Amino acid sequence: MQSEFAWIEAIAPDLVGVVTKRYQILQYISWLAPVGRRTLADQLKISERVLRTETDFLRQQGLLESSKSGMVLTAKGIDVFQGLEQLMNQLLGFKEDEKRLAAKLGIEHCIIVNGDADQSVRVLDEMGKVLDDTLQVLLPAGRLTIAVMGGSTMARVAGQLTYKLSTGRELTFVPARGGVGEAVAIQANSVAASMAEATDSRFRVLYIPENVSAETYQPLLKEPAVQEVLQMIDNAQVVIHSIGDALVMAKRRSMSPQALQKLKAQQAVSETFGTFFNAQGEVIYKIPRIGLTIPDLDHIPYVFAVAGGRSKAQAIAAYMHNAPTRTWLITDVGAANSILTGETR
Repeated sequence: MQSEFAWIEAIAPDLVGVVTKRYQILQYISWLAPVGRRTLADQLKISERVLRTETDFLRQQGLLESSKSGMVLTAKGIDVFQGLEQLMNQLLGFKEDEKRLAAKLGIEHCIIVNGDADQSVRVLDEMGKVLDDTLQVLLPAGRLTIAVMGGSTMARVAGQLTYKLSTGRELTFVPARGGVGEAVAIQANSVAASMAEATDSRFRVLYIPENVSAETYQPLLKEPAVQEVLQMIDNAQVVIHSIGDALVMAKRRSMSPQALQKLKAQQAVSETFGTFFNAQGEVIYKIPRIGLTIPDLDHIPYVFAVAGGRSKAQAIAAYMHNAPTRTWLITDVGAANSILTGETR
């Protein structure tokens, strides 16, 4: 299919560009609706004058309509946008980029969605939808325990899972690790609960903060209810996690000034599962184990990492030095292009 597009571009070089531009306008209106022209132009990084010409054409075709609140897609516009999605992924070369990205990161599977999560949080919604579709295809029928990490990306993704995922499956969602000192809505316990609600499944919680002293959490580990959940986490068949910027995550975890200074001094750029890495993937710091750690992933059949935005490119690349090769990375164009070009700083 990609070669056919190359032939078309050879004899009508403007055609591919026009189709791509108009598709992306429809896509961003779908994400942001109702949206004004100035906001949309800022998101697309084009002038309002150019945007006006394109939106006038799309309006004449019956694909969008405007009101005082802004532009929205019509029913016809939604049909056209959804019908073009697979074709445009091929046209934009995502499949080839996915292969290149997987090879560069040393993992078996990458899926790239259009956009940059740094510019629009709706890109995270698209990543969540892709995750839901992928889980539906890959996960076997029967009883499954899914361990999930917390964070803003995971909280957003949770809302995109659907009841279809639990068709033929008995799912239980559990937090992969103890809580983090951040907003309740993005803690792993809350993400597990949200995913369970979205999929009409069950969940269990882990009432142990992650960054407390050993003297504090050791007695808690002896509690039967805590032991039961930890056993479920250890026996999970599926893990879903994100990847964070090291210093951002350290502050969220309310780490000590001494620990923060160490991370800065040793140039930590990435964090996941309580482990901090430098750009070469070397471990800089570890938070004591309460729940899953990266070595535990080796015995878990299905591992999914969801992270996007150009600002996370370096964090993604650093962690992937340590990720299981069977990891599925779901990311966006912003992060993927930065990693592929080496512009991750």
